[in-house]
Amino acid sequence: MKKLKGCLYSASESNTKLPNLGPDLIMSEILPRLPAKCVGRAKKVCKEWLSCISSKEFVMMHCRHMCKGSRQKILSIGQESCFISSTTVDLVDEKTMITLPFHVRPSDVWILSSLNGLLCVCLRNTFEMLIWNPLIRSCINISDSKSYGFFKIYSDAVGLYIDSSNDYRVLHIKRGRFTVDVMAYSRRTSHWKRIPFLQKKALPY
Repeated sequence: MKKLKGCLYSASESNTKLPNLGPDLIMSEILPRLPAKCVGRAKKVCKEWLSCISSKEFVMMHCRHMCKGSRQKILSIGQESCFISSTTVDLVDEKTMITLPFHVRPSDVWILSSLNGLLCVCLRNTFEMLIWNPLIRSCINISDSKSYGFFKIYSDAVGLYIDSSNDYRVLHIKRGRFTVDVMAYSRRTSHWKRIPFLQKKALPY
C-alpha cells in the first residue's frame, strides 16, 4: 500500500498521467490481492468498496489469493511429534520437526485460534492458555493468578484479532450458568481487561 501511494505521489509530481484502471479491474484484480489490514482500510474509501469487500464472493477471492503465497505453512501435531511443512507444491514433502516450548506431549496441546502465524493454544493438563509462534519458537503464558487465561472446553470460546492500534489481542468468552464474561488480553501490555457485553444473561441450555 505504501509503495502504491508512493508511485501515485511521484506520478502526480511529475505530471505523468496514470491509466484509468476502471472500477471492475480494481474490484476483481487489485483489492483481493491486498493484505487483510489494507482491505480493512479500503472499506472506508466509499460505499461501493464497502459493499464489494463485504460480499461473500470477495471473501472467497481474497482467501484464494492469500493461500497462494509461498510463506504459508502447515503445522502438524501428532501424538509424540510436531512438524512444520510448506504449502508450496514442490516443497510439500519437506518437513521440519520442532520442539514444543512447553512441557507436555504434542497430543496434549489444543489449538484454539490462529492469526498471521500466531497460535492461541491450551495445555490439556492445566488448561492454561498460551500465545505461541511455532516459526520463531516463541511462547507467552497468558494465564494469571486471577483465573484469567484458563480455558474450559465445554463453555468457552477464544479468538485472535488485531485492534485499531495494531495490538494483537486474545478474546476470551467465558460462559457461566447465567452469565457471559468477555475478556481481552493485550500482547502489548500483557494484561487482561474485561469488556462490557450487551447480553448479561446466557441463553438457556
